Amino acid sequence: MNLSCSQWQDNSESVKHFAFAKFSAAAEQCLLLFTLILLMFLASLTGNALIALAICTNPTLHTPMYFFLANLSLLEIGYTCSVIPKMLQSLMSEAQGISREGCATQMFFFTLFAISECCLLAAMAFDRYMAICSPLHYATRMSRGLCAQLAVVSWAVGCVVGLGQTNYIFSLNFCGPCEIDHFFCDLPPILALACGDTSRNEAAVFVVAVLCISSPFLLIIASYGRILAAVLIMPSPEGRRKALSTCSSHLLVVTLFYGSGSVTYLRPKASHSPGTDKLLALFYTVVTSMLNPIIYSLRNKEVKAALWRTLWKKALTRG
Repeated sequence: MNLSCSQWQDNSESVKHFAFAKFSAAAEQCLLLFTLILLMFLASLTGNALIALAICTNPTLHTPMYFFLANLSLLEIGYTCSVIPKMLQSLMSEAQGISREGCATQMFFFTLFAISECCLLAAMAFDRYMAICSPLHYATRMSRGLCAQLAVVSWAVGCVVGLGQTNYIFSLNFCGPCEIDHFFCDLPPILALACGDTSRNEAAVFVVAVLCISSPFLLIIASYGRILAAVLIMPSPEGRRKALSTCSSHLLVVTLFYGSGSVTYLRPKASHSPGTDKLLALFYTVVTSMLNPIIYSLRNKEVKAALWRTLWKKALTRG
């Protein structure tokens, strides 16, 4: 039997534990969801770990594009691990709760990885812009030092935003109810449980979403606008095909990630519904992370070759 909010609440002024809303009251449906999400989670972890390992162990892939791709894979691993294990536990456990401190920790890491990915995707678009629009200066301008700085800045922005948003939200009191109408400690569902006026917190969440989602997305659009203009004037059809091929995987990942994120965090509050928010969250926390390694490996011959070499070496080592 699930622990009730009253069992978790003491005589202090603020709720100390939260409960996640159940996906379904039917045990069969919970088991089916558990199985599907577990399979996607394992596929995501395996695919992203293999891509990061293949890039790190193959010297031919030690280029800016693959350096950013390895960072993206590491972010995806952290992104899914911050949310999915607790959700799987909630699906199969009678006690579906999380402490206030645990909830704050989950929110911090989720925000860190999500915001870092937004910034890293913009850095990857800038890299493609430099490679296609300034090929003669690409090697000197996109140095290892610059690539490392862009990656560090992406992670640092995520860390700062995660700390700021988490501290700002959990400085509030939560008087009840203590059930989160979601499957993890996302910002809007937690704010809905806070006491008193939360308009400033909601405005802060929206401003950060605009700055950290819209701004990188505009940089990506600007980069690909310049790339498209450069590709259209290329005299060689083979050159145009190769240029578009190197960008298509990144564009598809950007569309999946930013599409679901923008609908979740930038649409008006009045249009939010718990069911839609949960489906969108499942998409950008589980499905997108699983699809990214598939997209990059299927559409990139160098990544596919590196993955096969890595798997072959592992097989030989075990043999």
